[in-house]
Amino acid sequence: MVTSFFVLQLLFLAPFAALALDFHVVKPHELAFGARHRSATGGHGHRNRLSLSLFHRDALPGRNFSGHRHRLDRLLERDSRRVATLTRRLSAARYHVDDFGSEVVSGLEEGSGEYFVRVGVGVPPRDQYLVVDSGSDIVWIQCQPCSQCYAQSEPVFDPAESASFAGVPCGSPICGLLLSGASAAAGCRAGDCRYAVSYGDGSSTKGTLALETLTFGTSAVRDVAIGCGHSNRGLFVGAAGVLGLGWGPMSFVGQLGGQAGGAFSYCLVSRGSDAPTGSLVFGRTAAVPVGAVWVPLLRNLRAPSFYYVRLLGLGVGGVRLPVLEDVFQLSEEGEGGVVMDTGTAVTRLPDAAYAALRDAFGAATAGLPRAPGVSIFDTCYSLLGYQSVRVPTVSFYFAGDTILTLPARNLLIPVNDMATFCFAFAPSSSGLSIMGNIQQEGIQITFDAANGFVGFGPNTC
Repeated sequence: MVTSFFVLQLLFLAPFAALALDFHVVKPHELAFGARHRSATGGHGHRNRLSLSLFHRDALPGRNFSGHRHRLDRLLERDSRRVATLTRRLSAARYHVDDFGSEVVSGLEEGSGEYFVRVGVGVPPRDQYLVVDSGSDIVWIQCQPCSQCYAQSEPVFDPAESASFAGVPCGSPICGLLLSGASAAAGCRAGDCRYAVSYGDGSSTKGTLALETLTFGTSAVRDVAIGCGHSNRGLFVGAAGVLGLGWGPMSFVGQLGGQAGGAFSYCLVSRGSDAPTGSLVFGRTAAVPVGAVWVPLLRNLRAPSFYYVRLLGLGVGGVRLPVLEDVFQLSEEGEGGVVMDTGTAVTRLPDAAYAALRDAFGAATAGLPRAPGVSIFDTCYSLLGYQSVRVPTVSFYFAGDTILTLPARNLLIPVNDMATFCFAFAPSSSGLSIMGNIQQEGIQITFDAANGFVGFGPNTC
């Protein structure tokens, strides 16, 4: 039955569909969100390498859903807040360079952290879940004494029980770096360097800056500058704080410097994969793979923490679409552009680019039974009873003649328990494009921040 659909499609559809297209074979049951809950281990370390297991928030203990629609609704609520804040913060019309002194350049919204790592804090190490945020430069955790703290999975960290905790005085160069940077508001009180980070939706953290030891398996990193938050608001799904991996000097990778060679990589485990977790690796030797394809990173001086890439176009079925490169351009004023973000789930594209992508994908799947749109998704399919279907490939065309063709699992997302699946892309409400984590799943992604490149592959997970 499925084969006959596509014979008809190739014979009778628009000229685009008559081309010899490249297809994936997708098994709908393999696209289901995994329900595995795993016990967490912090990670492991070797010389010049730090490695952690990377957990999706829905794999953490205590995360239960009544079905795919319940899970989807929660995901899209988080996604909407994240995208709204990214758009607001990266809008040149609203923000100016000096505005970033009072608000962290991060897309993290209340409850919107999508991926977590397990890190030992202090000596002896106390394991804590931290949200991984590729758009933030601050590492922080909740600390005792806590005048205001949200609920987290483990006891709140008590600096008095750590032999390695050391407050940062106002005159310290580290405090000066925080004061001069674009990551957070900072100031002095009673000789202590203090910080304050607001995430734009009412969630925030305030406290003192300190130097502390962070442990990854058997490897300890000493004297990491962290925020010790004594007044914190937000719903971070039990996480104790944030591990900022942004492009600034106060992020964790920025602080590692020569220890990591300015490089880190991650692989977000795919839905339906047998792998229980993804991975996050620091260290040039381990994180920068041989055989990756490399794309230049772009720096937005208005939002220096974010990783922008130069996307030139899109393709469906191996055929490049007639979308102008200007649609994806980062302007001199800091508007538009394409951000790679671990905290946004669904890739957002400007209207013209999204419409071209959707129409081409829809033309190539005209033989599949359609279903009504769901929430932000307007291209959906009813695949009840299908063991497998063919869908066209989707590719990103980057600067440097680099083409990234997405894995088959990264194109459709289940939206209910009746085998309805939707095309996992959405239009952007602005000129900003965001490459979300659904489209990043299963691909080893490497940021060589020291040299200004992002790499894709060659490994998968």
